[in-house]
Amino acid sequence: MKGVDYILHQAALGSVPRSIKDPITTNEVNITGFLNMLVAARDNQIKRFVYAASSSTYGDSEALPKVEAQIGKPLSPYAITKFVNELYADIFSRTYGLETIGLRYFNVFGRRQDPNGAYAAVIPLFVKQLMSHQSPVINGTGEYSRDFTYIDNVIQMNELAMLTSNPDAVNTVYNTAVGDRITLNQFIELLKKYLGGYDSNISNIPVVYGPLRTGDIPHSQASISKAQELLNYTPSHHFSEGLKIAVEWYWDNLKEEIKN
Repeated sequence: MKGVDYILHQAALGSVPRSIKDPITTNEVNITGFLNMLVAARDNQIKRFVYAASSSTYGDSEALPKVEAQIGKPLSPYAITKFVNELYADIFSRTYGLETIGLRYFNVFGRRQDPNGAYAAVIPLFVKQLMSHQSPVINGTGEYSRDFTYIDNVIQMNELAMLTSNPDAVNTVYNTAVGDRITLNQFIELLKKYLGGYDSNISNIPVVYGPLRTGDIPHSQASISKAQELLNYTPSHHFSEGLKIAVEWYWDNLKEEIKN
């Protein structure tokens, strides 16, 4: 970090199920690793430290839309670690004068998101399964809803947080989302529609419904008013727009892998 002005800290050990299976490693990476980053930023007089927070911090709060100042109890070890990140960032701001901004990401998706591995995110995983003519498995009835956020919106928020000159905009956290939500059933139908434009057989692939996943939040929708007011944030892509672009990227980049 020597000679660096700004840190955009995205690293973490993601996945709620992985944290439930192995809470110790999740804690070591997401809390101890995060603290290492803060100390290095402090010691090298970094101007501003922007970090990936998480919508999982809202926990069992049933309020919709989610407002930054109102959270519930965390529902997983992963959620605990991301909340502790916010607490540590606040302490470093108040104790050491390090400017920090946390971005609570809401179900980020987009090009280059890895569809492989046991803890792959739902959108690239479902894309690969459908392209392989396999039935995707939805946990529960499919009526849980999410504020899926296309990657370009996240990039915009990072840039705004890094470069803002508004003194009221620092040393706080922001929802990083679109401010809307869609159920998993609606999402899978839209995904089949877009992929069906490349392969008509995909439209007829049935969905399999499985048991609910421990630690999952039923509904997630962000209020983006704070980011709009203090950072002049305006989402560039709503869900359907982002999904269409992502599907095009996946089709171009996964078809050879799947064919082999």
